[in-house]
Amino acid sequence: MAAGGFDPEKDKVLKEWRCEETGLLVSINQYADGEPKVQIGPRILKKKDGTDRGPSKAGRLTIEDIMWFYGIIDEVKDELSDLVGPE
Repeated sequence: MAAGGFDPEKDKVLKEWRCEETGLLVSINQYADGEPKVQIGPRILKKKDGTDRGPSKAGRLTIEDIMWFYGIIDEVKDELSDLVGPE
C-alpha cells in the first residue's frame, strides 16, 4: 500500500442505525485516531427472499428517509457528542 493511502483496517464503525423501510444506513465512523463523524449511506435493500442485497449509494433521500432520520437525530447527536467529547 502506498504511504498515506486509505487503510480499511483503520476505518471503524462505532455505531450504526438502519431504516428497515428504506434500507438507509446512518453510522458514526472513525478513521485511525481521527475525529468520529456521521456518515449517511449506503443503502441496503432487501431481495425478494428477505436477504440483504449488496450496498448501494444512499442517493437522494425520500420523505421516509428524512422522517426516520429526524426521529433518530437526537440519539445520533448524543452518541457523537459522547465520542467527540467537549470542544
